[in-house]
Order: sequence, then C-alpha cells, then structure tokens
Amino acid sequence: MKTSLFFIWKLELQRIFRDEGLLIFFLLVPLAYPLLYTFIYSGEVVRDVPTIAIDNDCSPLSRRFLRHVNATPDAEIVYYATNMGEAKELLRKRLAYGIIYLPKDFSNKLLSDQQAHVSLFCDMSGLLYYKSLLIACTDVSLAMNKELQISRMPDATSREAQVNATPIHYESIALFNPQAGFASFIIPAVLMLIIQQTMLLGAGLSAGTDRDRHQPMSNSSLVSLIGRALAYLTLYTATASYMLMVVPYLFDLPQLAELSSLLGFLFPYLLAVVFFSLACASFVPNREAAILMFVFTSLPLLFLSGISWPKTSIPIGWKIFSWLFPSTFGINGFVCINSMGGTPDEVKNPRIALWIQAIGYFLFAWWRMRKNNKKN
Repeated sequence: MKTSLFFIWKLELQRIFRDEGLLIFFLLVPLAYPLLYTFIYSGEVVRDVPTIAIDNDCSPLSRRFLRHVNATPDAEIVYYATNMGEAKELLRKRLAYGIIYLPKDFSNKLLSDQQAHVSLFCDMSGLLYYKSLLIACTDVSLAMNKELQISRMPDATSREAQVNATPIHYESIALFNPQAGFASFIIPAVLMLIIQQTMLLGAGLSAGTDRDRHQPMSNSSLVSLIGRALAYLTLYTATASYMLMVVPYLFDLPQLAELSSLLGFLFPYLLAVVFFSLACASFVPNREAAILMFVFTSLPLLFLSGISWPKTSIPIGWKIFSWLFPSTFGINGFVCINSMGGTPDEVKNPRIALWIQAIGYFLFAWWRMRKNNKKN
C-alpha cells in the first residue's frame, strides 16, 4: 500500500470532491452558511418595534410624548387601545410587542410640579424588543424632562437654563461596535465556530467511511494523519480566508485586523482545529454516527466561548471544560484582533493555547489512529 504524504493528500482531496456528504461539509456549508447567517442579521439592530399605546390622559403633553416615541427609530405605535385588556389581547396575538401606558393624571402632575409616571410593558420572550422599546421611552422621557425644566426658568438665560436642566453632561460611546448591532457582535464568533464544526463533521464522516470499508488509507498511521491534515489545511486555508475576510467585507462588519496579525493567529487555530477534528473522528464508528455525535455541540460551544454569555458568569468547571475546544480560544482571539483592533501581543495567551492544543491533539490523534489500524 502506498504511504507517501502526497498520495494520502491527493486521495483525501479526491474523496472530498467525489463524496457528496464530504463536499457538503467541507465546501458547501462553509461557503453558504456565513452568507446565510450574516444576511439574516444584516439589519444589525431591531427597528420600529410594533407598539400599543394606552393614552388615558388625552392631553397635549401625553400626545406629544407618544408622538415623540413614534418618531424614534426604535418604536412604532401601531395601535391605540382603550384599556389594558384590549392591549393584552393584541400582545397575545403578536400584533405588537410592547404597551406604553399613560395614566389620566399624566399632564396634571407635570403641570403641578409633581412626578408623572409612564409604564412600559414588554414581551420579554424577545429581549431585543425590550431593548428597543426601553431606549425609545427613556430617550423621550429625558428629552421632555429637560424641556420642562427649561420652560420653568423664564428669567434664566439660555445657557443658565441649559446648565440647570443638565448639570452633568454625559455621552454614551459604543466601543468596537458603533451601531450596537447584533451582526457585528455575534457573526465573528459564528464564523470561527463554523470553521471548527464543519471540519469536525467532515473529518468524522471521512473516518466513518473508512471504518465502514474496514480499510485504512495507509499502513503508516503517522503518514495517514499528516496527509489528511494537509488536505484539510489546503481546503480551509482558502475557505477560512473567504469566511473571515470576504464575508465581513461584503456586509460591512468591523474589520480592524492587520493582515499579518490575522494570518499569524489563523494558522495555529486551523492546526488546532484540524488535529482536534481528526482526534474526535477516531471515535466515530461509522459514517452516519458523525452527524449524531457532533451536530448538537455547536450551540453549547458558542455559549462556552464567553461571547454570547459573559465569561465572568460561567461556572469555573464549565470554563475549564471549554479549554478543550479550539473554538474557545479562536473566537476570543479573533474578536480581539478583528473587532477590537488587538495586536499580536494582546492575543498571545490564546495563540499559545492553540499551539498547545495543536500539539496535544496531534499526539492523541496519532495514538488513536495507530490503535484503530491495529484493530483493522
């Protein structure tokens, strides 16, 4: 049996392009999924959330408040209900996602130097709706508060009225994500995870095919391992470059990384993912088992990365467990470099961890492959 690296590399690439299942996981999914996910979230933020208004005051001030809320980009008043029961029924039918309630004494309290109240009821099954409605109501409330304070200082100059109305000027600046958009936040992590999960599924499918045939690709476990790794690296060098450079450019996502820094981090990540995938594939008993074993891991790994859920809130046991996966260090390092403009020194620890994983999973995959070849 031929045992050259070139033969194994060529054979694995030929298998990928001839096998429909492998072609889907190694090429179709990495090419299509980034476009699909990014297109879905390309709106970045939720705008014009359908809202119900209950105006029991029906005064110029209450109508002004609701008019200003409706003018914000975050909320759109689509119904005016007469009571809370009617509004709840509309909310239950998902015709709107929030209720703004103004009591009948709203303007009387404002005009008599008392504190008025505005109640906001939100559908909390979708947190992005709550965020948009809360921002809209808060911004309008602050603006009207300021106008009312200034109107009650007729003898003050415009500058004095401005200072008295806003003694402390504050400014909110969204670092690294100016639009506070969902795509800019989650897509970089998803792209790195797609690299790992598609390679994991493809390698598992390929290894399972070998076991179905009861025939290894080579008598030499080391040559077979390195040959397959080179084949996967060949494919994913181009695929990963497309996902991490072209896709963000197409959808105007933040790209602050220098090319040298990005490539210097991407190489150890691909190595770690390749040998991690080959190590996991050594446990796949047959072709179909790969999908059952690995597909469900995508969402848990996204949470464990510390992107969608803060690292500080992850229990220490799960945090240590997450260190077993290249995606944990790959996602955090890529976000630091690409979204935050980090330097190579600032991702030194994730890069070292990926090199350790690459070496460790290489040795483990070699040991497992030798063991499986002996059985065959």
